[in-house]
Amino acid sequence: MVRFGKKLTADQVPEWRGYYINYKLMKKKVKQYGQQLQQGEKDRRRVLKDFSKMLDDQIETIVLFLLEQQGRLASRIEKLGKQRAILAEQPDISAIAELREAYREVGLDLIKLLKFVDLNATGIRKILKKFDKRFSYRFTDYYVSSRSNHPYSQLQQVFKHVGVGAVVGALSRNLADLQERQGSYLSIYDQPASALKDPIIDMINSSVDKLTRSTNFLRFLGQHALIAQEESPSTAGEEEIEDQKYHFVSLMLNLVNTFLYMVNTYIIVPTADDYSVSLGAASTVCGVVIGSMAVAQVFSSVYFSAWSNKSYFKPLVFSSIVLFLGNVCYAMAYDTKSLTVLIVGRLLCGLGSARAVNRRYISDCVPARIRMQASAGFVSASALGMACGPALAGLLQWRFKIYMVTFSQSTLPGWLMAVAWLLYLVWLCISFKEPNRATEADDTPHNRASGQCVDIGQVENGLAQPLLGDSESKLNDDDDDDEEDESEESAQDSRKPATSIGSAYRLLTPSVKVQLLIYFMLKYAMEILLSESSVITSHYFNWNTSSVAIFLAILGLTVLPINAVVGTYISNMFEDRQLLMASQITLLVGIIFSFKVTSTYSVIQYVVSALITFVSAEVLEGVNLSLLSSVMSSRLSRGTYNGGLLSTEAGTLARVVADCTITAAGYLGIGSLLNVTLLPSLVICAASIACTFLTYNSLF
Repeated sequence: MVRFGKKLTADQVPEWRGYYINYKLMKKKVKQYGQQLQQGEKDRRRVLKDFSKMLDDQIETIVLFLLEQQGRLASRIEKLGKQRAILAEQPDISAIAELREAYREVGLDLIKLLKFVDLNATGIRKILKKFDKRFSYRFTDYYVSSRSNHPYSQLQQVFKHVGVGAVVGALSRNLADLQERQGSYLSIYDQPASALKDPIIDMINSSVDKLTRSTNFLRFLGQHALIAQEESPSTAGEEEIEDQKYHFVSLMLNLVNTFLYMVNTYIIVPTADDYSVSLGAASTVCGVVIGSMAVAQVFSSVYFSAWSNKSYFKPLVFSSIVLFLGNVCYAMAYDTKSLTVLIVGRLLCGLGSARAVNRRYISDCVPARIRMQASAGFVSASALGMACGPALAGLLQWRFKIYMVTFSQSTLPGWLMAVAWLLYLVWLCISFKEPNRATEADDTPHNRASGQCVDIGQVENGLAQPLLGDSESKLNDDDDDDEEDESEESAQDSRKPATSIGSAYRLLTPSVKVQLLIYFMLKYAMEILLSESSVITSHYFNWNTSSVAIFLAILGLTVLPINAVVGTYISNMFEDRQLLMASQITLLVGIIFSFKVTSTYSVIQYVVSALITFVSAEVLEGVNLSLLSSVMSSRLSRGTYNGGLLSTEAGTLARVVADCTITAAGYLGIGSLLNVTLLPSLVICAASIACTFLTYNSLF
């Protein structure tokens, strides 16, 4: 792993050397400030003032040089534009080719400038983080808010680089206009984005994406999976190793496992209350029935994550068998007239949750060039499973007996899923191909511990946007430094993944903790909405099982189109932290609107408030996981106790608490159920908004 100080020196453009952030000097100053404070030579206020002025001077040098270079590039593009205008009237093939080469030279210089901005932005982030680590977490908030919100902000020039964007647009348009399009000279605005084939444009777009963390639907959807992304292998040999480990059918089996598990989770929601009543329990016991699966998943996520270090096939087989048995128990509970058998069946289903294996397989054994598509496939499979589960329950409206075994709307979901898992198990045993771990990138202790199928150096030095660490600048934020700073942990230790939940927790900064709180909150709100929907709609509106199933299916089907709109348009118009705050406020509005405050409670109020709550939570989940990947330590991007596991545990715990709340609130009566269960959602949502406000300026 190359430490940032060395990387900054190595990647500098020699003739621009005097305009980069003096990271080494700033580090020494931070160390001196620590010594001066200890010796009483300076007070805290003076240190903050001196450091702020020094960083202001550094940023001013960067920005003035950046503006100068932008002007030079703009001037060159303007001169080339005059030549292009002449050629438009008197076309000359050789002159057009020369002009395109001239534009490409400008493009290469623009890429150098984008890299200049990226290195300096990274240096600013890192020195602020280092200062906070040495003294407190509050200075970054103060510095960023006071500088970025000022009308004369120079910090915004570094992080927003509007002028650079204008140069990128002008260059891309002119290069595209010079391309031969079947003899025509159409504008790029008349062509689909995929029509721009010039490699320089691709390089520029890649640099801009890395610098701005701009997004699209595929990337936004893939972020929901919290699966580490990295740059494609740098050598043909490394790419060949990845291809040897990749097996399309095995990937499909993992995605089908994800889909079936989500169907299994939600197929009982419309009928769980009726099933509980038929066994002599209250309808609100459906909270325990639904939540017992999540209780078991809290534990299964850990052992499946650890098991995937050694194998992918065996845990998937175990998962299928346990889920088959769990669904059989769930279905047989009616004839045995045992609520205990019903809950045991759901517990077994939770113990078969192999989502950690599904994530790990994509992260470890899918080539980097298609990993984003696979991650998006994982999320899509989950969303479709969530929608299909209730829809299938609505179709299973039969009742008959075969040899004393009852098949009804309550038991058919269990029998259907048992058959599905049995068929899946057969397919798995026939078609799954266990990756050959003998060809993993050498035998480094880290690779053996984490089960990675690619060289970890690629992860540490990747230029893409990993879902557990946006870029190289993010991946190295917590684990690199120059040798003279003895206060930092050693490079050897800083590369090790967390070895326990406790060690993973100690790696969490306040920003990460807030993001996990938000994740807990949104999962809690969604679980309350979904799990009690059957009881609430039956009590207030006399909805039958089919009506509840249609309602839940429609909610589930909003996931992909909403993410498409947010990922394609909205996320490119606003910052992630702005979307984070806005979606939380909207979610709060949805929760408030859900309360029953009058003598009557209308279908319109319930449906509209449910849509607002659910859609807001879905938008919030994508933005939340995007920010979580940005602020989380790279040590949590690998190993058993990774960021994906932590977020899964937070979300699963939220579901458990929500389902227990429903059952506990049932003792107060069905009439009080709605308001009593919504109250914790309201409090937690308000608390998460307050915490987001406190850490808002560190989310950059």
